[in-house]
Amino acid sequence: MIDPKLRVLCLDIEGGYGGSSRSLFESLAHMGRRTIEPTVWCKRDGPIQAKYETLGISVSVRPEMPKVSSLPRLSRNIFVYAQFLKDWIGARAFRRALAKAANDVDVVHFNHEALFLLARWLKPRTDAALSMHIRTNLYGTPFCRWQERMIAKTLDHLVFITENERHSLKRLSGLNPDGTVIHNIVEATAAEPHPAVLNDGRFKIACLSNFAWVRGVDRTAEIATVLRDKNRRDVLFVMAGNMEMSRSLPGELGRVAQSGGNFQDYVGKMGLSDMFLFLGHVTDPERVLAACDALIKPTREANPWGRDILEGLGAGKPVISIGSYSEFVEDGVTGILQENFEASEMAQRICTLADDPDLAKRLGAAGRARVQNLCDGPARAKDLQTVWERLVRE
Repeated sequence: MIDPKLRVLCLDIEGGYGGSSRSLFESLAHMGRRTIEPTVWCKRDGPIQAKYETLGISVSVRPEMPKVSSLPRLSRNIFVYAQFLKDWIGARAFRRALAKAANDVDVVHFNHEALFLLARWLKPRTDAALSMHIRTNLYGTPFCRWQERMIAKTLDHLVFITENERHSLKRLSGLNPDGTVIHNIVEATAAEPHPAVLNDGRFKIACLSNFAWVRGVDRTAEIATVLRDKNRRDVLFVMAGNMEMSRSLPGELGRVAQSGGNFQDYVGKMGLSDMFLFLGHVTDPERVLAACDALIKPTREANPWGRDILEGLGAGKPVISIGSYSEFVEDGVTGILQENFEASEMAQRICTLADDPDLAKRLGAAGRARVQNLCDGPARAKDLQTVWERLVRE
């Protein structure tokens, strides 16, 4: 017999500073308190805790929560796993508390695959069912394949944000674990424009990503260079996120980073400062989108389906991205989708959007309709709760 209330402990590594954290919050917010009793542990202190408290959901901050995820470069893996070992040794009290808490709930949900070793440790120490959200596609390196095998062998059920993550895990692990595709929830809510983004007539393109080479954030500077050379300074890139850069980046990016600079400094060195607005981290990305005309994610991973993209579509903005997966960003229908990045062509198509406001509005409206169907809050939350209930029954 199942307890009338499903008790679920959710482990979140971001505390509201990333898409996985916001997605978990939206899911739990749409679940009725009469049928489920969630508890959330956050690794980071952040804006999400106050939101959980408003809903009456128990939430606490556990900074000692150990996490790690495999990277494409061997040297970086050695470094991050050495750091993880140090964190793991220092997290004895946390692990004891987790094992105790796990035996008081029906399900422990790991909200990111970076918690895979913690899940592996907990598995023989609890009778609770274990589920995990798979939100990224790892690389085909030995460390990544090992991580995916550990995940496939450990978790009772996996939740994939698209079928792409499912295919990737199967390919890398060589296994076929139990899993369900559940798209992230997007709430299309009205918001006041961000006060730092002035209504000055320029065509504004939001970028809601912390700087990362794989996310292609630096490609905005390549596009801006082409636009500048076309004398199209009526386009403004609005950057919301941490712009710190790694010293190992190639070319001028790496040289700027090695001298202590960030992406904003790089943009200045390239003579593009008047085409960029840097906001730093923002807790209300919906206000940035409300002040902009489009969203861009020129990813090097060819994955045009992340949380920022869904939020851009939900806000009724055409989305500009790279890849071939068109479930969300469909070229000429909900935005601009290049299969392979080409700065000149991208700049020209941005000019077309900037010169045709009606086209931009049509694409944005089509995108909003698409995510309202695919990312509906009550429906997707019910899908996740159904997964948890089935786990307990089985």
